[in-house]
Amino acid sequence: MEALIEFGKIIIPATLVLYAVYLTVRSFILKEIELKRLEVRSRSIETILPARLQAYERMTLFLERIAPQNLLIRLNNPGFTARDFHKVVLDEIRNEYNHNVSQQVYMGEEVWNQIRNAKEDLVILVNEAASTLAAEATSIDLSKRFLKW
Repeated sequence: MEALIEFGKIIIPATLVLYAVYLTVRSFILKEIELKRLEVRSRSIETILPARLQAYERMTLFLERIAPQNLLIRLNNPGFTARDFHKVVLDEIRNEYNHNVSQQVYMGEEVWNQIRNAKEDLVILVNEAASTLAAEATSIDLSKRFLKW
């Protein structure tokens, strides 16, 4: 029995010291993990933020380039028929969109949907304007009709 009491005198303090060391080490490790998380988040922001800003800049430029007044001025050729000009305008819109489609990776889903909807609305507008013209209409006629809508 005396050996058991002596053994208890050694085991109980050793257990308490071990538990205290466990709590200390656990606390230290949790703090280190949190610091690493913050560091990773900081690096992520440093890396992704410039790419996101560039994506928004490119999509702003895309929207500016497909704005009807800019699109018509840039593409208009008095030698085109309305049908040819209609095709050129639609091709330009699609090419601009396809050139910038990879930017959706850096943008929120809602913003990307608005950009895609703006492109689709413009295509619908061009198609509607072209459908109201006679077969012999010129690119100028299509431009005027397009700008009126």
